[in-house]
Amino acid sequence: MRKITAVLLTVISISMMGKSQTTQENTSAMRQPLAADSSTQIMALVGEAAALINALGEEAFRDFRLTGSLWRQGETYIFVLDSTGHMLVHPDALLEGKNQLGLTDINGKPIVRGLLEAATATSDKGEGWYHYQWPVPGGLLPRWKSSYVRRVKAPSGKHYVVGCGSYNDRMERIFVVDIVKNAIGKIKKEGMGAFAAFHDTAGPFFAKDAYIFVIDQKGIDLVNPAFPNLEGRNIMDLKDSQGRYLVRDMFKAVEKSGSGWVEYLWPKPGESASTLKSSFVGKAKFGDSWVLVGCGVYLADAPKTISKIKKMTGPELMVLVRDAAKALEQRGEKAYPEFRKTGSKWLHDETYLYIWTMDGTRVFHATEPMTEGEDVRGLKDVRDRPLGRMILEAGASSSGEGWVHYMYPVPGDIFPTWKSAFVKRVTFPSGQQYIVGCGIYNMEMDEAFIEDVVNHAATVVEEKGVAAFDILRDKKGPFFFMDIYVFLDNLEGVELVNPAQPSIEGKNMIQERDLAGKLVMQEYLEAAIKQGHAWVSYSWYRPGENTPAQKHTYVRMVKHGNDHYVIGAGYYESKGRKHTDK
Repeated sequence: MRKITAVLLTVISISMMGKSQTTQENTSAMRQPLAADSSTQIMALVGEAAALINALGEEAFRDFRLTGSLWRQGETYIFVLDSTGHMLVHPDALLEGKNQLGLTDINGKPIVRGLLEAATATSDKGEGWYHYQWPVPGGLLPRWKSSYVRRVKAPSGKHYVVGCGSYNDRMERIFVVDIVKNAIGKIKKEGMGAFAAFHDTAGPFFAKDAYIFVIDQKGIDLVNPAFPNLEGRNIMDLKDSQGRYLVRDMFKAVEKSGSGWVEYLWPKPGESASTLKSSFVGKAKFGDSWVLVGCGVYLADAPKTISKIKKMTGPELMVLVRDAAKALEQRGEKAYPEFRKTGSKWLHDETYLYIWTMDGTRVFHATEPMTEGEDVRGLKDVRDRPLGRMILEAGASSSGEGWVHYMYPVPGDIFPTWKSAFVKRVTFPSGQQYIVGCGIYNMEMDEAFIEDVVNHAATVVEEKGVAAFDILRDKKGPFFFMDIYVFLDNLEGVELVNPAQPSIEGKNMIQERDLAGKLVMQEYLEAAIKQGHAWVSYSWYRPGENTPAQKHTYVRMVKHGNDHYVIGAGYYESKGRKHTDK
């Protein structure tokens, strides 16, 4: 221990040589608790750990394991990997001493492979950032983590990768620059072959709400995984919501300096409202020419563009669709002209009706009449959700109606956003059956809607039992949309289904507490068993976010044969809107 401390002091002293502070002052400063969101401090800590391995080799590992030391404080800890993927140092004893190349996060992202590649992808780099979801030490729920890693050689001649990370669901500029430089390097090596990696959500070029985009010199969008409907389109003259030619500004930045930062308004993936975004752009050699490569960070607490349109509620939309169904039952196609009247209750702002045959032909669309007559059975949204199939299944169900959720642009816009549509089967005077529907963009969830989702899921479980579990897990299905998902537990407290947090499936959660210390599962199991159904509230993480939020969840008992379960779903409280206790 004394030897390691002495070497550490020497490393720090050398690194600070020429500065006015004393070695003692610098050592004291370095031993202050590390700020969890400081990328600069993370890089400095990893640099010092790498220097120690370079000086002392494997003997340094013992010091890295000391709880409360410089190397292991709270959520911050040093980890060490060898070049084959064996975890040599980690707070989780179950991971140490084993090969972890197969370790993935909840989205299937390869953690150890990604960390090794970040540090070893190029011989001249030897360092980099990697982003994935992982629990804090002793924690249950995975959170976004950004880890910095460096390749280092020990006196023994062996090579290791040493790293440390911070739990932060917001991208920082240094992360964005790193991703863009890696993408440029990949394009130089592989050309168009690199584009597939940029679309891979489990790859290194997707992190939090950041993604790579590629535009050729004519302005053709070649890669845009967040908004794939833009790919192949010329966006050179695209303006943001404040009238800025954002793509032209990007080309000016790279033509002037080779790379640079550009600010503009752009929606986050899955949203239609634009947020202030700052993107780092650079140039990559592409055949005999070059392409613009970029990635952006959404600025913290930046204001969004606010829609002035008053949105309908879910119950109001259901009334509208049912009224449309009554009109169609009475007049059939003769109701179409009324449905096309701009400013009527049928067609205004973001509200419009569409009508399909039961075998999947679109016969009416108020805002896109040019699409009438199309076969829409195979229609999918930008996330590959089979919206055509889901609409037809809802219309053909025993109830003849239901909700479908998918990504679709607001009329006149280019950005797909979440749309919740209510569809209903209707019989025309001719005797032929159709499906009429209408939707709400970014609909505010409420208690009635959540109860409907849970009751629908309960019906599937009652009919299919264990065979229903994969239906509930399907991220392209009816029970997973926006930040809503259905979970299922047995009466002993084992989580059987949780598509948002699959890492906790199979675990007994009866003694687990929420972020405020409440025994949340114990509470809702007791309530559901005693009352049959209940609402409970607790502090939880939204999927993919690190910021706690108040969640309001509806649970109910469900039975299949001799098996009893508790099934539930919830919504997260938003600003200015509180839960209504029932």
